[in-house]
Amino acid sequence: MLSVSPPPSLPLRHHHNHRHIRHRNRRLLFAIRSSSTSSIQESVEEKTAREKSLLSSELYSATPFPSIKEAKRVVLVRHGQSTWNEEGRIQGSSDFSVLTKKGEGQAETSRQMLIDDSFDVCFSSPLIRSKRTAEIIWGSRKVNMITDSDLREIDLYSFQGLLKHEGKAKFGAAFRQWQIDAANFNIDGHFPVRELWGRARNCWNKILAHESRSVLVVAHNAVNQALVATAIGLGTEYFRILLQSNCGVSVLDFAPRVDGGDGSPCICLNRLNQTPDSPVAAGSSAGRKTCKRIILVSHGTTQRDTEATSLYSGTQPMNMLGIIQSQKTAELLLDQNVSTIVSSPKNACVEMATAISRVQEAADCLGADCVPRYVEMKQIQELDVRDILQLSNKDATEVPLLQPGFLNRFEDEALSALWEQSGKAWQSLLNELSDESKPEKIVVAVGDPAIHIALMGHCLNLTADWMGSFHLDEGSISVLDFPDGPTGRGTIRCINYTAHLGRWSIPITRSTIDGDEF
Repeated sequence: MLSVSPPPSLPLRHHHNHRHIRHRNRRLLFAIRSSSTSSIQESVEEKTAREKSLLSSELYSATPFPSIKEAKRVVLVRHGQSTWNEEGRIQGSSDFSVLTKKGEGQAETSRQMLIDDSFDVCFSSPLIRSKRTAEIIWGSRKVNMITDSDLREIDLYSFQGLLKHEGKAKFGAAFRQWQIDAANFNIDGHFPVRELWGRARNCWNKILAHESRSVLVVAHNAVNQALVATAIGLGTEYFRILLQSNCGVSVLDFAPRVDGGDGSPCICLNRLNQTPDSPVAAGSSAGRKTCKRIILVSHGTTQRDTEATSLYSGTQPMNMLGIIQSQKTAELLLDQNVSTIVSSPKNACVEMATAISRVQEAADCLGADCVPRYVEMKQIQELDVRDILQLSNKDATEVPLLQPGFLNRFEDEALSALWEQSGKAWQSLLNELSDESKPEKIVVAVGDPAIHIALMGHCLNLTADWMGSFHLDEGSISVLDFPDGPTGRGTIRCINYTAHLGRWSIPITRSTIDGDEF
Protein backbone atom coordinates (compact mmCIF):
# COMPACT_ATOMS: atom_id res chain seq x y z
CA MET A 1 0.00 0.00 0.00
CA LEU A 2 2.70 2.36 -1.07
CA SER A 3 2.56 4.88 -3.85
CA VAL A 4 5.38 6.01 -6.06
CA SER A 5 6.28 9.66 -6.28
CA PRO A 6 9.05 10.03 -8.85
CA PRO A 7 12.10 11.73 -7.34
CA PRO A 8 12.60 15.39 -8.18
CA SER A 9 15.46 16.73 -10.21
CA LEU A 10 18.09 16.86 -7.49
CA PRO A 11 21.17 19.04 -7.93
CA LEU A 12 23.38 16.18 -6.81
CA ARG A 13 27.14 16.49 -6.95
CA HIS A 14 27.97 12.96 -8.07
CA HIS A 15 30.99 11.21 -9.49
CA HIS A 16 29.62 11.62 -13.02
CA ASN A 17 29.49 15.43 -12.93
CA HIS A 18 32.09 18.16 -13.28
CA ARG A 19 33.23 18.05 -9.63
CA HIS A 20 33.94 14.36 -9.85
CA ILE A 21 35.93 14.83 -13.04
CA ARG A 22 37.97 17.50 -11.27
CA HIS A 23 38.78 15.03 -8.49
CA ARG A 24 39.24 11.98 -10.70
CA ASN A 25 42.99 12.15 -11.15
CA ARG A 26 43.52 13.16 -7.54
CA ARG A 27 41.61 10.12 -6.27
CA LEU A 28 44.10 7.79 -7.90
CA LEU A 29 46.74 9.27 -5.60
CA PHE A 30 44.70 8.73 -2.44
CA ALA A 31 45.77 6.00 -0.04
CA ILE A 32 42.96 3.49 0.29
CA ARG A 33 42.05 3.02 3.92
CA SER A 34 42.57 -0.51 5.15
CA SER A 35 40.12 -2.24 7.45
CA SER A 36 43.04 -3.67 9.39
CA THR A 37 43.61 -2.56 12.96
CA SER A 38 47.32 -3.28 12.58
CA SER A 39 49.76 -0.41 12.26
CA ILE A 40 52.13 -2.52 10.13
CA GLN A 41 52.75 -0.96 6.74
CA GLU A 42 51.04 -2.71 3.86
CA SER A 43 53.19 -4.94 1.74
CA VAL A 44 54.00 -4.07 -1.86
CA GLU A 45 51.59 -6.78 -3.02
CA GLU A 46 48.75 -5.38 -0.94
CA LYS A 47 49.37 -1.87 -2.22
CA THR A 48 49.45 -3.11 -5.80
CA ALA A 49 46.17 -4.98 -5.30
CA ARG A 50 44.54 -1.91 -3.81
CA GLU A 51 45.79 0.31 -6.64
CA LYS A 52 44.32 -2.13 -9.18
CA SER A 53 41.07 -2.19 -7.22
CA LEU A 54 40.82 1.59 -7.21
CA LEU A 55 41.72 1.82 -10.88
CA SER A 56 38.99 -0.67 -11.74
CA SER A 57 36.36 1.43 -9.98
CA GLU A 58 37.86 4.57 -11.54
CA LEU A 59 37.29 3.15 -14.99
CA TYR A 60 33.67 2.32 -14.23
CA SER A 61 32.99 5.73 -12.67
CA ALA A 62 34.57 7.45 -15.68
CA THR A 63 32.37 5.73 -18.28
CA PRO A 64 29.35 7.96 -18.98
CA PHE A 65 25.71 6.91 -18.80
CA PRO A 66 23.04 8.20 -21.20
CA SER A 67 21.71 11.62 -20.24
CA ILE A 68 18.14 11.95 -18.93
CA LYS A 69 15.71 14.86 -19.13
CA GLU A 70 13.80 14.16 -15.91
CA ALA A 71 14.40 12.28 -12.69
CA LYS A 72 14.04 8.51 -12.67
CA ARG A 73 13.74 6.03 -9.80
CA VAL A 74 14.68 2.39 -10.40
CA VAL A 75 13.63 -0.37 -7.98
CA LEU A 76 15.63 -3.62 -8.23
CA VAL A 77 14.20 -6.88 -6.86
CA ARG A 78 15.92 -10.24 -6.76
CA HIS A 79 13.75 -13.30 -7.45
CA GLY A 80 12.33 -15.36 -4.57
CA GLN A 81 13.92 -18.57 -3.30
CA SER A 82 14.31 -21.14 -6.07
CA THR A 83 14.59 -24.91 -6.02
CA TRP A 84 18.30 -24.70 -6.78
CA ASN A 85 18.78 -22.06 -4.07
CA GLU A 86 17.26 -24.56 -1.68
CA GLU A 87 19.45 -27.42 -2.94
CA GLY A 88 22.63 -25.34 -2.91
CA ARG A 89 23.26 -25.73 -6.63
CA ILE A 90 25.17 -23.27 -8.77
CA GLN A 91 22.47 -21.79 -10.99
CA GLY A 92 24.18 -19.25 -13.20
CA SER A 93 22.12 -18.49 -16.27
CA SER A 94 20.62 -22.00 -16.50
CA ASP A 95 16.83 -22.14 -16.60
CA PHE A 96 15.93 -25.39 -14.85
CA SER A 97 15.13 -23.88 -11.45
CA VAL A 98 11.69 -22.63 -10.36
CA LEU A 99 10.38 -20.81 -7.30
CA THR A 100 9.78 -22.85 -4.15
CA LYS A 101 6.67 -22.30 -2.05
CA LYS A 102 8.79 -20.07 0.15
CA GLY A 103 9.94 -18.17 -2.92
CA GLU A 104 6.34 -17.68 -4.06
CA GLY A 105 5.53 -16.37 -0.58
CA GLN A 106 8.47 -13.95 -0.69
CA ALA A 107 7.30 -12.64 -4.05
CA GLU A 108 3.79 -12.20 -2.65
CA THR A 109 5.20 -10.18 0.26
CA SER A 110 6.95 -7.96 -2.28
CA ARG A 111 3.71 -7.64 -4.24
CA GLN A 112 1.85 -6.45 -1.15
CA MET A 113 4.63 -4.03 -0.35
CA LEU A 114 4.51 -2.52 -3.83
CA ILE A 115 0.85 -3.04 -4.64
CA ASP A 116 -0.12 0.62 -4.95
CA ASP A 117 3.03 1.78 -6.67
CA SER A 118 2.50 3.37 -10.06
CA PHE A 119 5.45 1.88 -11.92
CA ASP A 120 5.64 2.97 -15.53
CA VAL A 121 7.37 -0.19 -16.72
CA CYS A 122 8.80 -3.52 -15.55
CA PHE A 123 12.00 -5.00 -16.92
CA SER A 124 12.52 -8.69 -16.16
CA SER A 125 15.05 -11.42 -16.73
CA PRO A 126 13.66 -14.07 -19.09
CA LEU A 127 14.64 -16.91 -16.73
CA ILE A 128 11.67 -18.72 -15.16
CA ARG A 129 12.47 -18.01 -11.52
CA SER A 130 12.83 -14.29 -12.11
CA LYS A 131 10.03 -13.92 -14.62
CA ARG A 132 7.60 -15.68 -12.26
CA THR A 133 8.64 -13.35 -9.41
CA ALA A 134 8.02 -10.38 -11.70
CA GLU A 135 4.58 -11.71 -12.69
CA ILE A 136 3.56 -12.05 -9.03
CA ILE A 137 4.76 -8.56 -8.13
CA TRP A 138 3.38 -6.95 -11.29
CA GLY A 139 -0.04 -8.48 -10.61
CA SER A 140 -2.95 -7.00 -12.55
CA ARG A 141 -1.12 -3.95 -13.84
CA LYS A 142 -2.04 -3.36 -17.46
CA VAL A 143 1.39 -2.34 -18.74
CA ASN A 144 3.28 -5.21 -20.35
CA MET A 145 6.55 -6.41 -18.89
CA ILE A 146 9.74 -6.19 -20.92
CA THR A 147 12.04 -9.23 -20.81
CA ASP A 148 15.69 -8.53 -21.47
CA SER A 149 18.28 -11.29 -21.88
CA ASP A 150 20.98 -8.99 -20.49
CA LEU A 151 19.19 -9.26 -17.12
CA ARG A 152 19.78 -13.03 -16.95
CA GLU A 153 21.96 -14.29 -14.12
CA ILE A 154 25.74 -14.49 -14.45
CA ASP A 155 26.93 -17.03 -17.04
CA LEU A 156 28.94 -19.70 -15.19
CA TYR A 157 29.35 -22.19 -18.02
CA SER A 158 30.65 -25.58 -16.78
CA PHE A 159 29.88 -24.68 -13.16
CA GLN A 160 26.14 -24.50 -13.76
CA GLY A 161 24.05 -27.24 -12.18
CA LEU A 162 26.77 -28.46 -9.83
CA LEU A 163 26.40 -28.68 -6.09
CA LYS A 164 29.08 -26.63 -4.42
CA HIS A 165 31.03 -29.67 -3.17
CA GLU A 166 30.88 -31.08 -6.71
CA GLY A 167 32.33 -27.88 -8.10
CA LYS A 168 35.14 -28.01 -5.59
CA ALA A 169 35.92 -31.66 -6.38
CA LYS A 170 35.72 -31.28 -10.16
CA PHE A 171 37.41 -27.93 -10.69
CA GLY A 172 39.70 -27.57 -7.66
CA ALA A 173 41.78 -24.42 -8.08
CA ALA A 174 39.25 -22.80 -10.42
CA PHE A 175 36.49 -23.23 -7.84
CA ARG A 176 38.77 -21.78 -5.17
CA GLN A 177 39.40 -18.74 -7.35
CA TRP A 178 35.64 -18.36 -7.85
CA GLN A 179 35.30 -18.21 -4.08
CA ILE A 180 38.14 -15.82 -3.21
CA ASP A 181 38.91 -13.88 -6.41
CA ALA A 182 35.73 -13.90 -8.47
CA ALA A 183 36.63 -10.74 -10.38
CA ASN A 184 39.53 -12.59 -12.05
CA PHE A 185 37.88 -16.02 -12.16
CA ASN A 186 37.86 -17.61 -15.61
CA ILE A 187 36.30 -20.79 -16.89
CA ASP A 188 35.88 -22.24 -20.38
CA GLY A 189 37.78 -19.25 -21.75
CA HIS A 190 35.46 -16.67 -20.12
CA PHE A 191 35.68 -14.18 -17.27
CA PRO A 192 32.09 -14.37 -15.96
CA VAL A 193 32.16 -11.40 -13.57
CA ARG A 194 33.77 -9.10 -16.13
CA GLU A 195 31.18 -10.18 -18.70
CA LEU A 196 28.43 -9.54 -16.15
CA TRP A 197 29.63 -5.99 -15.47
CA GLY A 198 29.53 -5.32 -19.21
CA ARG A 199 25.97 -6.61 -19.44
CA ALA A 200 24.93 -4.48 -16.46
CA ARG A 201 26.27 -1.35 -18.15
CA ASN A 202 24.33 -2.29 -21.26
CA CYS A 203 21.16 -2.76 -19.17
CA TRP A 204 21.50 0.75 -17.72
CA ASN A 205 21.76 2.19 -21.21
CA LYS A 206 18.41 0.63 -22.10
CA ILE A 207 16.70 1.41 -18.77
CA LEU A 208 17.76 5.06 -18.81
CA ALA A 209 16.80 5.44 -22.47
CA HIS A 210 13.26 4.20 -21.76
CA GLU A 211 10.65 6.95 -21.44
CA SER A 212 9.64 6.25 -17.86
CA ARG A 213 10.19 7.84 -14.46
CA SER A 214 9.46 4.86 -12.20
CA VAL A 215 10.97 1.51 -13.18
CA LEU A 216 10.74 -1.96 -11.61
CA VAL A 217 13.53 -4.39 -12.47
CA VAL A 218 13.24 -8.04 -11.40
CA ALA A 219 16.34 -10.14 -11.90
CA HIS A 220 18.95 -12.13 -9.97
CA ASN A 221 21.56 -11.97 -7.23
CA ALA A 222 24.73 -11.39 -9.25
CA VAL A 223 23.23 -9.21 -11.96
CA ASN A 224 21.53 -6.98 -9.37
CA GLN A 225 24.87 -6.63 -7.59
CA ALA A 226 26.40 -5.59 -10.90
CA LEU A 227 23.59 -3.13 -11.59
CA VAL A 228 24.05 -1.43 -8.22
CA ALA A 229 27.85 -1.37 -8.51
CA THR A 230 28.02 -0.07 -12.08
CA ALA A 231 25.40 2.59 -11.31
CA ILE A 232 27.56 4.17 -8.63
CA GLY A 233 30.83 3.52 -10.44
CA LEU A 234 32.27 0.47 -8.66
CA GLY A 235 34.24 -2.19 -10.46
CA THR A 236 34.24 -5.98 -10.50
CA GLU A 237 36.23 -6.14 -7.25
CA TYR A 238 32.95 -5.28 -5.48
CA PHE A 239 31.28 -8.54 -6.50
CA ARG A 240 29.80 -10.19 -3.36
CA ILE A 241 30.25 -6.99 -1.34
CA LEU A 242 26.78 -5.46 -1.90
CA LEU A 243 24.49 -8.31 -0.89
CA GLN A 244 21.19 -9.20 -2.58
CA SER A 245 18.90 -11.58 -0.68
CA ASN A 246 15.90 -13.39 -2.15
CA CYS A 247 13.31 -10.70 -2.96
CA GLY A 248 15.64 -8.06 -1.52
CA VAL A 249 14.82 -4.58 -2.82
CA SER A 250 17.34 -1.92 -3.80
CA VAL A 251 16.47 1.60 -4.95
CA LEU A 252 18.51 3.95 -7.14
CA ASP A 253 17.69 7.58 -7.92
CA PHE A 254 18.82 9.17 -11.18
CA ALA A 255 18.61 12.94 -11.67
CA PRO A 256 19.46 15.14 -14.68
CA ARG A 257 22.71 17.08 -14.63
CA VAL A 258 22.50 20.37 -12.80
CA ASP A 259 23.99 22.23 -15.78
CA GLY A 260 21.24 20.93 -18.05
CA GLY A 261 23.77 19.31 -20.36
CA ASP A 262 23.72 15.90 -22.01
CA GLY A 263 26.22 14.20 -19.73
CA SER A 264 25.71 11.34 -17.29
CA PRO A 265 22.95 11.80 -14.69
CA CYS A 266 23.59 12.17 -10.98
CA ILE A 267 23.06 8.83 -9.24
CA CYS A 268 22.35 7.94 -5.62
CA LEU A 269 21.85 4.53 -3.98
CA ASN A 270 18.78 5.23 -1.86
CA ARG A 271 18.42 1.74 -0.41
CA LEU A 272 20.15 -1.63 -0.60
CA ASN A 273 18.67 -5.06 0.02
CA GLN A 274 15.52 -4.29 1.98
CA THR A 275 14.34 -7.87 2.48
CA PRO A 276 11.04 -9.57 3.36
CA ASP A 277 12.82 -11.04 6.39
CA SER A 278 14.79 -9.26 9.10
CA PRO A 279 18.16 -7.95 7.86
CA VAL A 280 19.81 -8.79 11.20
CA ALA A 281 18.69 -12.43 11.31
CA ALA A 282 21.41 -15.05 11.51
CA GLY A 283 22.89 -15.90 8.16
CA SER A 284 25.94 -15.69 5.96
CA SER A 285 27.60 -12.92 4.02
CA ALA A 286 28.79 -13.81 0.54
CA GLY A 287 28.38 -17.49 1.44
CA ARG A 288 30.44 -17.27 4.63
CA LYS A 289 29.29 -17.24 8.23
CA THR A 290 29.64 -13.85 9.84
CA CYS A 291 31.11 -13.63 13.31
CA LYS A 292 31.69 -9.87 13.54
CA ARG A 293 29.12 -7.20 12.71
CA ILE A 294 28.63 -3.44 12.93
CA ILE A 295 25.05 -2.15 12.89
CA LEU A 296 24.73 1.52 12.03
CA VAL A 297 21.60 3.04 13.60
CA SER A 298 20.57 6.55 12.55
CA HIS A 299 18.94 8.46 15.39
CA GLY A 300 15.19 9.07 15.28
CA THR A 301 13.43 12.28 14.28
CA THR A 302 14.30 15.22 16.54
CA GLN A 303 12.52 18.24 17.94
CA ARG A 304 14.04 20.70 15.51
CA ASP A 305 13.76 24.41 16.08
CA THR A 306 11.94 25.69 12.99
CA GLU A 307 13.79 29.00 13.31
CA ALA A 308 17.22 27.39 13.47
CA THR A 309 19.75 28.77 11.02
CA SER A 310 21.43 25.44 10.45
CA LEU A 311 20.18 21.97 9.73
CA TYR A 312 22.43 20.54 12.47
CA SER A 313 22.24 23.35 15.06
CA GLY A 314 21.47 22.51 18.67
CA THR A 315 21.36 19.14 20.36
CA GLN A 316 17.65 18.53 20.20
CA PRO A 317 16.13 15.41 21.79
CA MET A 318 13.92 13.09 19.76
CA ASN A 319 10.28 13.97 19.26
CA MET A 320 7.44 11.46 19.69
CA LEU A 321 8.05 9.95 16.27
CA GLY A 322 11.73 9.57 17.11
CA ILE A 323 10.89 7.82 20.37
CA ILE A 324 8.65 5.38 18.48
CA GLN A 325 11.45 4.78 15.99
CA SER A 326 13.87 4.05 18.84
CA GLN A 327 11.53 1.48 20.36
CA LYS A 328 10.96 -0.19 16.99
CA THR A 329 14.71 -0.35 16.40
CA ALA A 330 15.34 -1.80 19.86
CA GLU A 331 12.72 -4.45 19.15
CA LEU A 332 14.31 -5.33 15.80
CA LEU A 333 17.65 -5.86 17.55
CA LEU A 334 16.11 -7.86 20.40
CA ASP A 335 17.56 -11.21 19.32
CA GLN A 336 21.01 -9.78 18.56
CA ASN A 337 23.49 -10.32 21.36
CA VAL A 338 24.88 -6.80 21.22
CA SER A 339 28.20 -6.42 23.03
CA THR A 340 28.78 -2.69 22.76
CA ILE A 341 26.74 0.37 21.83
CA VAL A 342 28.78 3.36 20.70
CA SER A 343 27.00 6.66 20.15
CA SER A 344 27.53 10.29 19.36
CA PRO A 345 27.12 12.51 22.45
CA LYS A 346 24.28 14.28 20.65
CA ASN A 347 21.02 14.05 22.64
CA ALA A 348 18.99 12.14 20.08
CA CYS A 349 21.80 9.61 19.61
CA VAL A 350 22.17 9.02 23.35
CA GLU A 351 18.41 8.54 23.66
CA MET A 352 18.39 6.01 20.81
CA ALA A 353 21.39 4.15 22.28
CA THR A 354 19.77 4.05 25.74
CA ALA A 355 16.53 2.62 24.32
CA ILE A 356 18.45 -0.15 22.56
CA SER A 357 20.53 -0.87 25.67
CA ARG A 358 17.51 -1.22 27.95
CA VAL A 359 15.87 -3.78 25.67
CA GLN A 360 19.15 -5.65 25.19
CA GLU A 361 19.82 -5.91 28.92
CA ALA A 362 16.28 -7.12 29.57
CA ALA A 363 16.19 -9.50 26.60
CA ASP A 364 17.19 -12.65 28.48
CA CYS A 365 14.59 -11.90 31.13
CA LEU A 366 11.84 -12.31 28.56
CA GLY A 367 12.38 -16.07 28.58
CA ALA A 368 11.99 -18.65 31.32
CA ASP A 369 15.35 -17.94 32.93
CA CYS A 370 16.01 -14.35 33.95
CA VAL A 371 19.73 -13.67 33.45
CA PRO A 372 20.31 -9.96 32.86
CA ARG A 373 22.70 -9.14 30.03
CA TYR A 374 25.30 -6.39 30.33
CA VAL A 375 25.79 -4.10 27.34
CA GLU A 376 28.72 -1.70 27.36
CA MET A 377 27.81 1.86 26.32
CA LYS A 378 30.28 4.45 25.08
CA GLN A 379 30.12 7.93 23.63
CA ILE A 380 32.75 9.09 21.15
CA GLN A 381 33.07 12.64 19.90
CA GLU A 382 34.09 11.48 16.41
CA LEU A 383 30.50 10.37 15.74
CA ASP A 384 29.20 13.92 16.24
CA VAL A 385 29.35 15.77 12.90
CA ARG A 386 27.04 18.68 13.67
CA ASP A 387 29.83 21.26 13.90
CA ILE A 388 31.58 19.90 10.82
CA LEU A 389 28.56 20.28 8.56
CA GLN A 390 28.19 23.85 9.73
CA LEU A 391 31.46 24.54 7.92
CA SER A 392 29.46 24.58 4.70
CA ASN A 393 29.24 28.16 3.46
CA LYS A 394 25.89 27.55 1.80
CA ASP A 395 22.76 28.90 3.39
CA ALA A 396 21.10 26.17 5.47
CA THR A 397 17.82 26.66 3.65
CA GLU A 398 19.55 25.33 0.54
CA VAL A 399 20.25 22.00 2.26
CA PRO A 400 16.89 20.18 2.36
CA LEU A 401 16.73 17.62 5.10
CA LEU A 402 17.92 14.18 4.03
CA GLN A 403 17.22 14.34 0.32
CA PRO A 404 18.85 11.53 -1.65
CA GLY A 405 22.43 12.67 -2.12
CA PHE A 406 22.01 15.48 0.43
CA LEU A 407 25.72 15.48 1.25
CA ASN A 408 26.39 16.81 -2.24
CA ARG A 409 24.88 20.10 -1.07
CA PHE A 410 27.75 20.77 1.30
CA GLU A 411 31.02 22.46 0.44
CA ASP A 412 34.34 20.70 -0.01
CA GLU A 413 35.74 21.97 3.29
CA ALA A 414 32.90 20.41 5.28
CA LEU A 415 33.02 17.14 3.34
CA SER A 416 36.78 16.81 3.73
CA ALA A 417 36.50 17.40 7.48
CA LEU A 418 33.63 14.89 7.68
CA TRP A 419 35.70 12.28 5.86
CA GLU A 420 38.73 12.80 8.06
CA GLN A 421 36.72 12.59 11.29
CA SER A 422 34.75 9.59 10.10
CA GLY A 423 38.03 7.79 9.47
CA LYS A 424 38.88 8.15 13.15
CA ALA A 425 35.40 6.95 14.12
CA TRP A 426 35.76 3.97 11.77
CA GLN A 427 39.04 2.95 13.36
CA SER A 428 37.41 3.16 16.81
CA LEU A 429 34.61 0.85 15.67
CA LEU A 430 37.08 -1.66 14.24
CA ASN A 431 38.99 -1.59 17.50
CA GLU A 432 35.76 -2.37 19.36
CA LEU A 433 35.11 -5.25 16.98
CA SER A 434 38.60 -6.74 17.27
CA ASP A 435 38.22 -8.10 20.81
CA GLU A 436 39.73 -11.58 20.41
CA SER A 437 38.13 -12.79 23.64
CA LYS A 438 34.76 -12.68 21.86
CA PRO A 439 34.78 -14.70 18.63
CA GLU A 440 31.31 -13.37 17.84
CA LYS A 441 30.74 -9.69 18.47
CA ILE A 442 28.11 -7.16 17.46
CA VAL A 443 28.75 -3.44 17.82
CA VAL A 444 25.93 -0.93 17.39
CA ALA A 445 26.90 2.62 16.39
CA VAL A 446 24.30 5.39 16.78
CA GLY A 447 24.83 8.67 14.97
CA ASP A 448 23.61 11.06 12.29
CA PRO A 449 22.92 9.72 8.78
CA ALA A 450 25.82 11.84 7.46
CA ILE A 451 28.48 10.14 9.60
CA HIS A 452 27.07 6.71 8.78
CA ILE A 453 27.29 7.39 5.06
CA ALA A 454 30.95 8.24 5.53
CA LEU A 455 31.52 5.11 7.63
CA MET A 456 30.06 2.95 4.85
CA GLY A 457 32.50 4.61 2.47
CA HIS A 458 35.39 3.58 4.72
CA CYS A 459 34.01 0.05 4.92
CA LEU A 460 34.02 -0.12 1.12
CA ASN A 461 37.56 1.36 0.91
CA LEU A 462 36.26 4.31 -1.10
CA THR A 463 37.24 7.98 -0.98
CA ALA A 464 35.34 11.10 0.07
CA ASP A 465 34.12 11.67 -3.48
CA TRP A 466 31.70 8.75 -3.19
CA MET A 467 29.79 10.04 -0.15
CA GLY A 468 27.09 11.68 -2.26
CA SER A 469 26.36 8.31 -3.87
CA PHE A 470 24.61 6.96 -0.75
CA HIS A 471 21.51 7.95 1.20
CA LEU A 472 20.18 7.25 4.71
CA ASP A 473 16.96 8.24 6.49
CA GLU A 474 16.48 8.97 10.17
CA GLY A 475 15.55 5.87 12.15
CA SER A 476 17.13 3.57 9.54
CA ILE A 477 19.64 0.80 10.10
CA SER A 478 22.49 -0.43 7.91
CA VAL A 479 24.34 -3.69 8.54
CA LEU A 480 28.05 -4.25 7.87
CA ASP A 481 29.35 -7.81 8.17
CA PHE A 482 32.94 -9.02 8.50
CA PRO A 483 33.05 -12.72 7.55
CA ASP A 484 36.87 -12.64 7.78
CA GLY A 485 36.95 -10.56 10.97
CA PRO A 486 37.65 -6.81 11.34
CA THR A 487 41.02 -7.10 9.59
CA GLY A 488 39.26 -8.50 6.52
CA ARG A 489 37.02 -6.91 3.97
CA GLY A 490 33.57 -5.78 5.06
CA THR A 491 30.38 -6.63 3.19
CA ILE A 492 27.20 -4.54 3.15
CA ARG A 493 24.16 -6.59 4.12
CA CYS A 494 21.70 -3.73 3.85
CA ILE A 495 21.59 0.06 3.63
CA ASN A 496 18.79 2.33 4.86
CA TYR A 497 16.49 -0.42 6.15
CA THR A 498 13.28 1.08 7.58
CA ALA A 499 10.66 -1.67 7.29
CA HIS A 500 10.92 -2.31 11.05
CA LEU A 501 9.32 1.09 11.66
CA GLY A 502 5.94 -0.25 10.53
CA ARG A 503 3.42 2.44 9.69
CA TRP A 504 6.09 5.06 10.38
CA SER A 505 8.57 3.59 7.92
CA ILE A 506 9.96 5.37 4.88
CA PRO A 507 8.25 3.76 1.86
CA ILE A 508 10.68 1.93 -0.39
CA THR A 509 9.66 3.48 -3.66
CA ARG A 510 8.25 6.81 -2.58
CA SER A 511 10.24 10.00 -2.45
CA THR A 512 10.30 11.90 0.84
CA ILE A 513 11.16 15.13 -0.91
CA ASP A 514 9.26 18.41 -1.19
CA GLY A 515 6.92 17.83 1.69
CA ASP A 516 5.66 14.39 0.69
CA GLU A 517 3.75 12.81 3.54
CA PHE A 518 4.02 9.16 4.45
